[in-house]
Amino acid sequence: MATALAVLCACPAAGAGEPVRYAIDPVHTRVLFEIDHAGFSKAIGTVSGSEGSLLFDADDWSTARLDVVVPMQRLDMGDSGWSASVFAPRFLDVKRYPQARFVADRVTRGEGNRGSACGRLTLHGTTRPFCMALALNRIARYPLPPFRRTAGFSATATLKRSDFGMKSWRSLVGDEVLLRIEAELVRRDGDDGKPDSAPTETTAADAEAATTEP
Repeated sequence: MATALAVLCACPAAGAGEPVRYAIDPVHTRVLFEIDHAGFSKAIGTVSGSEGSLLFDADDWSTARLDVVVPMQRLDMGDSGWSASVFAPRFLDVKRYPQARFVADRVTRGEGNRGSACGRLTLHGTTRPFCMALALNRIARYPLPPFRRTAGFSATATLKRSDFGMKSWRSLVGDEVLLRIEAELVRRDGDDGKPDSAPTETTAADAEAATTEP
């Protein structure tokens, strides 16, 4: 849900030492989760449509702040009946708890483009400390109109559903949930008009994709 340090060096900054406010692109952001299904397989589901904001300075990750809301009713198990079972009160109970929310107030940079985001996760009406392993993939202008400055991240994490009050059917459904997040975020105020330090060239393939790519 990584690239070398050289990619970071090529990333444009909105202004020297100035955090940039981004908004999550719900179309290009997806949460994937994996959980044991009676030992036979790993059940996989995805959630689309997340919304939120990120304050981020590629040169100083410690100033970052993230607030994201995940619409649990958008969860997709690949089968309507299976999704309905997960929506039920014994699991997510989406009628009472239609959203999950993650607020990160501590972002730490490790080696290269990797780090962690820690804060509080609210899920199923319960709020607990939560951390994600984070990778910055790229910050640049998107190569197709409207050429908005875009930040791309991948993240992974684990949680126990029982920590969030979901304790039903633990003999059949695993307790540990593996998470993978792929996220794209766009600059909220539009592009700052400054040239990228490493301009992205629009190739013939990009031009052709412009007629089909969202």
